[in-house]
Amino acid sequence: MNNIQNIYCPNCGDRALRVNSYEAKIMRTSCPHCDYLMVQCSETGKVIEAYAPGLFPSGCSQLSTSSISR
Repeated sequence: MNNIQNIYCPNCGDRALRVNSYEAKIMRTSCPHCDYLMVQCSETGKVIEAYAPGLFPSGCSQLSTSSISR
């Protein structure tokens, strides 16, 4: 059985979808607007897969288009 929730995307703030799959014990959050994805174990909260364009780990800088040579 799945539980589907409409939520706000933690990346862009637009509407996103959270699906809890009780059989697989997985929670999947996805946003069609910014392509955000987070798949977590619903029992432990551990991240299984994640993709968040526009977010960079601390200490990393975003590449600017001027730094890319053509």
